[in-house]
Amino acid sequence: MTMGRTAILKRIRRKIRNYSECESISIVNSPSSNPIENSSGAHSANLTTIVLVGLAAGLLSGMFGVGGGILIVPGLVLVAKMDQRIAHGTSLAAVLPISASSLFSYWSHDHVDWRVGACLAAGALAGAILGTRLLHVLPHRTLALVFIGILVVTAVRLFMPISSSARDVLTIGTIAALVAIGLATGILAGLLGVGGGVIMVPAMMMLLQLPAAVAKGTSVAVIIPTSIMGTLRNRSKKNVDLRAASVLGLGGILSAVVGGWISARMADNVSNILFATLLLVVAVRLLLQIRADDRAGVVH
Repeated sequence: MTMGRTAILKRIRRKIRNYSECESISIVNSPSSNPIENSSGAHSANLTTIVLVGLAAGLLSGMFGVGGGILIVPGLVLVAKMDQRIAHGTSLAAVLPISASSLFSYWSHDHVDWRVGACLAAGALAGAILGTRLLHVLPHRTLALVFIGILVVTAVRLFMPISSSARDVLTIGTIAALVAIGLATGILAGLLGVGGGVIMVPAMMMLLQLPAAVAKGTSVAVIIPTSIMGTLRNRSKKNVDLRAASVLGLGGILSAVVGGWISARMADNVSNILFATLLLVVAVRLLLQIRADDRAGVVH
């Protein structure tokens, strides 16, 4: 009996030792989901990529009054190999310091209309909450195609001359229209993952006839509170990598100031043409995403 017990104990110890060794090997060999936590060369490569993406996003934000997510999300997914859901949340968090830097540049040139921004922000915050609730209700694919059509029509209109006027007193009708634009912006941002700037800037230019620089500066001011709210929601759901967002944000702060400086000195017609080109790029990106989802069999 003693020898039998001894043999059984030896087998149990051997199995425990083998299991421990396998576990240690799997932990060492498993890749990190955080692009900044990868070891050695991968760490430096991903860190460099994230910094470069942040620099490019900051320049885009400063020049056009957008958040920069059009560059950040593809950069994190395709180059840094980050999960799509985490990339969207990280992009929204990175937009906060980048937009704050852009806002400083626009504000220093008096290119922010705070009254218009407050109306847009009120609608955008409500729209962002509503958009997340409608995420599984509205037909995502149809909505995306309609939005692509709107972007193309808006881009075509921006290629034509647009007159600008001084900042007038806001009427009740104008305030209601601004809140509605902000609401639509927040809903589309929540449903499609697009930045609000691509909607707000042309809306302010065409409907309110605001100068291009003022429309961009006001858009950046609106993006900040929506970024804060969205980041808090994403953090509660663990859909954000705050370390990667910090690196992106720090990389984009300086270039955002440079972009704002360039925008302040850019002629309105040149600005309109460049912004129209940006809208077409966003439309093409959304269309490619729809095609990729169709091929993968993703049903929205």
